[in-house]
Amino acid sequence: MINLLWILVQDAFWSALAAMGFALLFNVPRRTLLYAMISGAIGHAIRTLAIQQFGASIELATLLGAMAVGIWAKFLAYRMKTPSMIFAVCGAITLVPGVFAYRTMIGILQITSVPIDEASITLVAVSVNAIKTGLILVAIAVGIVMPTLLLNREKPVV
Repeated sequence: MINLLWILVQDAFWSALAAMGFALLFNVPRRTLLYAMISGAIGHAIRTLAIQQFGASIELATLLGAMAVGIWAKFLAYRMKTPSMIFAVCGAITLVPGVFAYRTMIGILQITSVPIDEASITLVAVSVNAIKTGLILVAIAVGIVMPTLLLNREKPVV
């Protein structure tokens, strides 16, 4: 249990730093920077918890993390009178499937150089990585939008 807690603390810390980097890149207002960092930490820590503790697939875990980011972003938007996308985008950046996209692109390049009899193995691996990448991206989009659809209020934030 303590080992899992340590893993989550480390995961949240590094995810918060990544979210801060993108928040600075996107010029978010200074007063929202800490909350954007927390958004990244929450989303990625929930994804890690779902995978480590409950054995969820990365796609489902990403959906749960993105939903948490979306709820947090909506809450902060109403509380701070700021557009929710400031918090949602910075939190969702940490969930982007960079490794799977990288493996997909490298695999596509490898297909051109492998012998014909080995191309099918590489093609299957590329296809699996491409599908995982697509599903994770859809999970991020659906997870962020779902709280907006479910918690929609008549009065706009800003």
